[in-house]
Amino acid sequence: MDPFNFKDMSRIDRPKLGNEVPLELFRTIRLIGMYQGLPMNGKATTVTIGRKIGENLPVDSMDELFQIVEKLKIGIPKIVLSDERTVCVAIEDCFCKGLPQAEGKRVCDLEGAILEGAINRFSTRKASVREVKCNVNGDEHCEYEIRFL
Repeated sequence: MDPFNFKDMSRIDRPKLGNEVPLELFRTIRLIGMYQGLPMNGKATTVTIGRKIGENLPVDSMDELFQIVEKLKIGIPKIVLSDERTVCVAIEDCFCKGLPQAEGKRVCDLEGAILEGAINRFSTRKASVREVKCNVNGDEHCEYEIRFL
């Protein structure tokens, strides 16, 4: 049995500092600690972590997943394309919005892996998710392509 689950994460007892940490801290962990500090920009680590987080989210549908993504302030998801095998999801207000642009860079693989882990938890079809647009690359929003295999 894993020592922690998603429900445990809501148990917060910080009377002075409360239940939030600054976005700057999250960005620092992700983009300095992991992206710059690990081989291959930490991609193997963030994908593994993201999938595990997604598998633990208490969601049973895409609607519930989108609600929790927004509640957790990961971003505001919206389907921008959908057919039988592919769903493209734009994320507005992603954590990377406002960071300096770097052409050719996409830094939100953790968020895509969270989507993948959650979808594979409730979907009858195996899903693979990849980031296709990113604010850091200069795109208008971050976007993920979800392919059902």
